[in-house]
Amino acid sequence: MRSLRRYLDSVPIEDALAKWLSSLKIRPLEAESASVPDSTGRVLAEAVFARVSSPHYHAAAMDGIAVDAQTTFMAGETRPVVLEPGRDFDWVDTGDPMPAGRNAVIMSEDVSWLDSGAAEIIAPASPWQHVRAIGEDIVATELLFPEGHVLRPADAGALLAAGIWEVKVRRKPVVALIPTGDEIVEPSERLAGSKPLLREGDIIESNTYVQSALVAEWGGVPLRTAVVPDDASALKSALRKALEQADIIAINAGSSAGSEDFTVEVIESAGEVLVHGVAQRPGKPVVLGRVGHGGRQKPVIGVPGYPASAFLTFSTFVEPVLKAMLGLRPAEPETVEATLARKVASPAGVEEYLRVKVGRVGDRLVASPISRGAGVITSIVRADGIVRIPRMSEGIAEGSRVRVALLRPRSEIENTVVVIGSHDPGLDLLGSIMRRRSGTGLASSHAGSLGGLMSLRRNEAHASGTHLIDETTGEYNTSYLARIMPGERVLLVAVANRDQGLIVPKGNPKQIKGLESLASGQVRMVNRQRGAGTRVLLDLLLRRLGIAPEAIPGYDHEEYTHTAVASAVATGLADCGLGVLAAARALGLDFVPVAKELYELAIPERNVSDRRVQAMLESLRSEEFKASLNEMGGYDISATGCERWWPK
Repeated sequence: MRSLRRYLDSVPIEDALAKWLSSLKIRPLEAESASVPDSTGRVLAEAVFARVSSPHYHAAAMDGIAVDAQTTFMAGETRPVVLEPGRDFDWVDTGDPMPAGRNAVIMSEDVSWLDSGAAEIIAPASPWQHVRAIGEDIVATELLFPEGHVLRPADAGALLAAGIWEVKVRRKPVVALIPTGDEIVEPSERLAGSKPLLREGDIIESNTYVQSALVAEWGGVPLRTAVVPDDASALKSALRKALEQADIIAINAGSSAGSEDFTVEVIESAGEVLVHGVAQRPGKPVVLGRVGHGGRQKPVIGVPGYPASAFLTFSTFVEPVLKAMLGLRPAEPETVEATLARKVASPAGVEEYLRVKVGRVGDRLVASPISRGAGVITSIVRADGIVRIPRMSEGIAEGSRVRVALLRPRSEIENTVVVIGSHDPGLDLLGSIMRRRSGTGLASSHAGSLGGLMSLRRNEAHASGTHLIDETTGEYNTSYLARIMPGERVLLVAVANRDQGLIVPKGNPKQIKGLESLASGQVRMVNRQRGAGTRVLLDLLLRRLGIAPEAIPGYDHEEYTHTAVASAVATGLADCGLGVLAAARALGLDFVPVAKELYELAIPERNVSDRRVQAMLESLRSEEFKASLNEMGGYDISATGCERWWPK
């Protein structure tokens, strides 16, 4: 067995990048010719000077008559001047060359025509009136664009007008993307049919497809290779081939310190490892190296295999190298200052990339943390931005001001409703309908019903999904509002009455009949997090049945959404979990009904008139939403859209 390799270090991000770049001594790549129509987005390798003037002749700027301005000086309303065709004027259309001896154009609408064909005018023309003189736009030999300019669509017009058909641009860096792993399967082979062909243990290769899109976006050429098995010799062969074709090589997975992680060994055998292990989370096991080929030191990076780690690591380290080869600097992301919605703990010694949802509530932007797992690619998909937690910090306190690097345009974030609270699959459906109907977004953060109401109290959300039952009265939500938001008026809008029950595997192999089955100790459950309305309901029902929570295996196994509960059951991590019927149906699971409950959106009066909230309510009341919710199953839509105020 191979001995396990330790990390060389835990290097701060900036130090790791600086060490890599300085060792590579990158210079911009050589120039190549590109026609102007094909040059948009390319980087100029040399300054461009105009070859001709634009216009390159004196041109009429209006339809009308071309005249010598001197012949019109005596014209006035009481003293019209009559001009004879050919002798005193020539007709011109816009863009026509100015006839010899003419230096002004009188617009056709300022001319009165006589039956003889002569033109009568009552106002003089000034010299060069309505004439585009030679070089008005571009003068031959003037600088159009400097070296390093990234050509835009409008630039093509200027180049062509200046008499230029070809320009010298930087060659696009080629980035070889090498996926590795015995468990990795090609999506084209397994996903193309009507049903995915996946075996237990298969991992769909996605990282290099994401990286291909990033490389193209940055101005490079992605070169994706076939999947390489966990074999050192096979990886060495793939690296040698990539060195012949590419300027940058990214080896995906195998960068950690396990028995089947060969990336460090392979880079060392061909060149030099400069960094193994960076003080960041996610993405610590990154490898930064270089390998000599053709008189150049080519950068080689070992990218962690987890999708979120791969995305963040690739963006952090590959973009600066690729841009340097183009003679550019990485684009600085737009940043905003926001209030952090809840406390975040972070291990000292590593810089963490915290993914957040962002929305404007009142007069401030609010950032709500979302899933932090290294393997959760949807945390990048759902995120509006990233907060970097300094490596010497142990976290950020709730309510702190943080700097957010945006992943979406700010205009989208400003047009978003922030909903923090209990999860329901219907919210995702509502967000989709809102986007289609009004262009308004919905940012949903799953903090549980209690957490959502606390967010409303702190003015960190527009609305909260809530379904908190009062044990004494059996009424939903109002007693909690009275306790958490005293003195505030809140609009409660019904999303639906929904079925809560035990989600169980197909066929219900353990023959679970209801919550009473949990008392046997033979059934492992998965629970919702503390503060979730489903957790509150479960605890209430267990008390009524006299079942002690500590006697239930898995009671402390917590998930934050109904779909996560269903997934835990579907994958065998649990025998059952309390959730909604829609989540069970989505994963093809069975369902044992336990209770019906009212799920509402709580909206403080101060937010009700907000145009984004109104767009949400219009979508919620729509027949489209009701029909789609009904189709999901487990929802009684008879009350959907009904409103009540608290206090009444």
